[in-house]
Amino acid sequence: MTSSGEAITCPFDFSKALEFDPTLAALMARESITRIRLPYGDADAWLVTGFEGVRQVTTDQRFSRAGIMGFDYPRLTPEPIVSPESINVMDPPHSTRLRRLASQAFAKRHVELMRRKIVRLADTLLDEMAEQGPPADLVQHLSNRLPQQTIYDVLGIPREDWPRMQEYAHQLLATGQDGRETAANAKARLREYFGELIQERRRTPGRDLISALAAAKDGEDVFDDQELAVMALTLVLSGQDTATCQISNISYLLLTRPELMKHLRSRPETLTDVLNEMLRIIPFRKGVGIPRVALEDVEFDGVLIRAGDFVHVSYLTANRDAERYQDPGTIDPERPSAPHMTFGWGGHRCIAVPLAMAELEVAVGRLVERFPNLGLAVPPEDVQWDTETIRRFPLELPVTW
Repeated sequence: MTSSGEAITCPFDFSKALEFDPTLAALMARESITRIRLPYGDADAWLVTGFEGVRQVTTDQRFSRAGIMGFDYPRLTPEPIVSPESINVMDPPHSTRLRRLASQAFAKRHVELMRRKIVRLADTLLDEMAEQGPPADLVQHLSNRLPQQTIYDVLGIPREDWPRMQEYAHQLLATGQDGRETAANAKARLREYFGELIQERRRTPGRDLISALAAAKDGEDVFDDQELAVMALTLVLSGQDTATCQISNISYLLLTRPELMKHLRSRPETLTDVLNEMLRIIPFRKGVGIPRVALEDVEFDGVLIRAGDFVHVSYLTANRDAERYQDPGTIDPERPSAPHMTFGWGGHRCIAVPLAMAELEVAVGRLVERFPNLGLAVPPEDVQWDTETIRRFPLELPVTW
């Protein structure tokens, strides 16, 4: 049984379109678990790449998210994105309690109300794009604005505050070393803002998501103000992260893979399944996310992970595991449905998946339906991609119709 290994330096800075990071591909080919060194943090980490291994780590309570707080843990950003109070770094039973409360705000009736808002907003944005005429930037008209405005709208953030929210979120997701102080300030400002908004919603509830979260109860158990503020901050970040990137990424795939666009046009009822297949394969983030720390010695696939070791998992590689998916690097719109890990797994699976899927279904569905002759206005190789954050997405997506 191995207890150590030479760490492989992993910048995880690959940004070429939606091609898979060759560093991750090489790590997959080596072993199911490898020692790695990331750009920030004072320790190395283990990286688990296989689907079953990732599932084990994310469901084994010997690996703790909460245990990383207070340490300069290995990561890709100079400033840790998460706050100590965030549900993303809580362990059961604390995280279980908050997830149980938060799930009430994402119940079917609430999501249907959100979906109606998303449809109205998407149609307004696409109307504006149609009125402007081709060529138009799909990122500017739809990808950026729909998820941002949706999460601001459903949280009940006043419209005049939307630009400030957008700027804070971008500052927090930047990867440059010189952005540490700016990112820390952005996080503090967001928490202060939501603290004030929550007080207002407790006094005067509305039909927004913060009001629904404030009203959530499990017996006598409710969210306190600090928990609500951190939950709102988490939702704002995820609302500008996953959905924003994925609307652009999915659109890029449809625009550069005519067979996928043809499939959706001829069989619109398969939209959700096709979206999930594309979500499985798109590398929408770089490298890895939030690590865990081993609370005790754990033998894992012939390796001894010692108490105190940091452990990262890669949802990106798990989604391409050949032992789970046949021909995993191929987008197959007919692939039998099988859960993927793009939204996480286990106790830290994204609580806002119903909202994210509603956004993707509406955005992509309405786009395909309303613009039957949609095409890229530039060669695919001329599309510019983000290189400044941990995300993978096109900065612009010029389209014509």
